[in-house]
Amino acid sequence: MTSEQIIALIHREVKPALGCTEPIAVALAVAKATEIISENCTCPADWRLKAGFQLEIAVSANILKNGMGVGIPGTGMVGLPVAAALGAVCGDSSRGLEVLAALTPEAVARAKELVAQKKVKVSVADTPHLLYVKATVAVEGGGIASAEVDPHAYAVIEDDHDRIVETSYADKILMTSESGAAAKDRSGDVYDLTVKDIVEYAASAPYEDISFILEDRTYNLALAHEGLKGNYGLQVGKAIRENQKEVFGDDFMSFAMGMTAAASDARMAGCTLPAMSNSGSGNQGITVSMPVIAYALKYNVDDERLSRALILSNLVAIHIKHYLGKLSALCGCVVASTGSACGIVYLQGGGYEPICAAIKNMAGNITGMVCDGAKVGCAMKVASGVSCAVQSAVLALRGACIPSTDGIIEDDVEKTIQNIGTIGSAGMKTTDHMILDIMLCK
Repeated sequence: MTSEQIIALIHREVKPALGCTEPIAVALAVAKATEIISENCTCPADWRLKAGFQLEIAVSANILKNGMGVGIPGTGMVGLPVAAALGAVCGDSSRGLEVLAALTPEAVARAKELVAQKKVKVSVADTPHLLYVKATVAVEGGGIASAEVDPHAYAVIEDDHDRIVETSYADKILMTSESGAAAKDRSGDVYDLTVKDIVEYAASAPYEDISFILEDRTYNLALAHEGLKGNYGLQVGKAIRENQKEVFGDDFMSFAMGMTAAASDARMAGCTLPAMSNSGSGNQGITVSMPVIAYALKYNVDDERLSRALILSNLVAIHIKHYLGKLSALCGCVVASTGSACGIVYLQGGGYEPICAAIKNMAGNITGMVCDGAKVGCAMKVASGVSCAVQSAVLALRGACIPSTDGIIEDDVEKTIQNIGTIGSAGMKTTDHMILDIMLCK
């Protein structure tokens, strides 16, 4: 892949996101459908609160799983219904994953009113897509005088959290496009990255071409400080940072664990600050970057070295996700913390071989960690992932690497990564269904 293609890949997969991206995808689809009605009718200011107003949301099982227990920004509530309602009352689809950037207390109150009136219905869609949202907005029984028929519109998202593939108004298709998978197949673009390519690019790319990645620090460090300042979720990061003498110490590992977990605490509990996401996941974006940023803060690393380490960590996570897919039963912090392990190795002077060793050490350590939905408890998994990342980096720099005789590890790091992807995407399908069944039956 050329330098331009690699940078385009990073910009496509590393972007700001306000709120957990599964409920945000729902809010985005609802916002688009709502905008379609507004564009085709002369609507009174309060039309979303009319008696006939209804939201029907059909989502894939993985979207439901990740939207059931996670905090929705600014609401003090969890779940897809309030996210959908917010998309209707204050969403701006042009903002993509920051669709709720115009969130206000008034909008939150109106959204809660819609949920309380049972105006939002959520169901599981019969779809082969792991990432799928269809949001239908309707005003039944009149309600908008300028409309010739009861206005109704829908928007469909597939494969990527911000990829709208179809819209409709009054049973007429307005726009249709390919899913992410189909677009990639048709374009003929061949994904042709390896860990060796990534390491070489991170080390040699002109600094002015990659300095944009420092936005990782701007967004995710702000979330970490907010998590330490407030009382979010389980307060995992706060507990780690406030128990330095008695339990954790004041070393780099505890600092990295605390800062990363604090950012996750805030995000999963509904903080209104955006995260810089990776591969469609805010927690993954936090975990892939914050340990690297923590190292830079602890040891006064200059911006150019930090940029190169963040490019490396983000690209490694994107590379693994290429084989795994956007949503699976494998916890995203496994992928993200593997990326951050590589970034830490780089900042400590390690090259290609110890970076490969760090990836293998991570693969042999926490590959089996399951995703049981987005929630405040994710901060504990994030802290565990960071701990494993630091351990793996330290061992790799000492020349210690899990051998190919062990489990899923192979001599070729690319085959090891493909094994991770196969386990998470194919091997854990039954696990994914079982987790959802358990969650729905509670």
